[in-house]
Amino acid sequence: MGRISMATRDELVAALVERYAGCSRSERGLILDEFVAVTKFHRKHAARLLKGRSRGRRSEPRPGRRVYDDAAREALIVLWEASDRICGKRLRPLLPVMLEAMERHGHLQLLPEVRTGLLAMSAATMDRALREAKGQPGKKRRRAPPAAAVRRSVPVRTFSDWGDPAPGFIEADLVAHGGPTAAGSFVQTLVLTDIATGWVECAPLLYREQKLLTEVLGEVRKLLPFPLIGFDTDNDTVLMNETVRDYCRDSSIVFTRCRPYQKNDQAWVEQKNGAIVRRLVGYRRFAGLEAAAALARLYRSVRLFVNFFQPSFKLAEKSREGAKVRKSYHSPATPYQRLIADARATDEIKRQVKAQFETLDPVRLLNDIRAGQRRLVEIADAPEVPLLIEQPTLEQFLFSLRTAWKEGEVRPTARRKAPGTRKKRNTPDPFALVAVELRAWFEAEPWRTSAELFARLRTEHPDAYANGQLRTLQRRLKEWRRDMAHLMVFGRPPADEAIGEETEMETQ
Repeated sequence: MGRISMATRDELVAALVERYAGCSRSERGLILDEFVAVTKFHRKHAARLLKGRSRGRRSEPRPGRRVYDDAAREALIVLWEASDRICGKRLRPLLPVMLEAMERHGHLQLLPEVRTGLLAMSAATMDRALREAKGQPGKKRRRAPPAAAVRRSVPVRTFSDWGDPAPGFIEADLVAHGGPTAAGSFVQTLVLTDIATGWVECAPLLYREQKLLTEVLGEVRKLLPFPLIGFDTDNDTVLMNETVRDYCRDSSIVFTRCRPYQKNDQAWVEQKNGAIVRRLVGYRRFAGLEAAAALARLYRSVRLFVNFFQPSFKLAEKSREGAKVRKSYHSPATPYQRLIADARATDEIKRQVKAQFETLDPVRLLNDIRAGQRRLVEIADAPEVPLLIEQPTLEQFLFSLRTAWKEGEVRPTARRKAPGTRKKRNTPDPFALVAVELRAWFEAEPWRTSAELFARLRTEHPDAYANGQLRTLQRRLKEWRRDMAHLMVFGRPPADEAIGEETEMETQ
């Protein structure tokens, strides 16, 4: 038997509700059993229906529920402002103390019923009553970012899951060249590291964009001596998105990711970030086309020098004995040597890399790297270093290698940038002409937010203020609110603030 219709259910409930209410407990159980058998409802839901109660929202407050009027809310706002806008959980234990102190100094006079209601108010009710004053009309449900769905579709690969993969399974990461601050747009380096051989490829990204990353990845694949089989990244949104996922799917590349906040899952590429990119490029800020082009020229020499002439260690085994971790390594070898020795590499791949190796001059490559590093320093320090540095010839560079150790650090990008003098800001106050008007609005309605006052100011004075000046007004209102709270608690403004205001008025 299927479920009955809504109309039939309502008729059945109307016929049974009075009978159900007048029966004994045992009889109500029998009626409830028959009702559940006919309607297929859950027993709890059926009992609520027969008792005349529904699960919908009540049109009126529950009996005994405390309802606070506007007077209680206004008094709560004043107390909240006087306590420097603390949260409800902190305001609740402070309220009796604050209320008694403000009444003792004549700052607040409440009716007995309002005072009793405030003292009985819970912390959660305080937060709800203050929601409008805080500028929080309601909590919005946080939507998962687009990358979250992609992450769920990409399998996780940890450090211990690699085993001994064939050449072509790589880890990828981005190295930011933002300098001391991450503000604005700057160049980033895409680093690819092969697990089996340690082969490294680097390429600059002019800006963070997923389509650009797939295009750069396509160009880097042409430089790899072996086909790209697996692509393992972290959870950065530039790498973890539908564009990169679809690119790997269409190219028959296994796309995996590491666990969030677990950098050791990508230990292979994380080690190259410091040992190659940071060691050769440093920590200066590189932005713009010129810096990206200079990095691309540098990486053309770096890839050959590192992969063919830079031996590296490779972990062979790791074991744990109590609190001690023992690691054993293979003999140091270059990525080129590991690729030649790998039986899974085809004869054609080995022939091509051998032919390329025979044409390379390590001294010339290192000279080109030093020249590229000097060029990067010139670009990054252009405002402070306007003069170009003379580039040595190959013979001069080769001769300097004999005594370079006496000069200490020889990599130009490793030398710290000379500290410059910081200029003191001397920007005129944009709200000097309307300071009195703003202060009057604030004192009349202290619960107004900075955005609301700024919107009113732009209405009263059109075309006089830009959107970017809201932050300046927020800093000013923060000081005024602090002064008002001090006035409510102590009955006078702070001494230093009062002196500062008198001085400001005299200068105006």
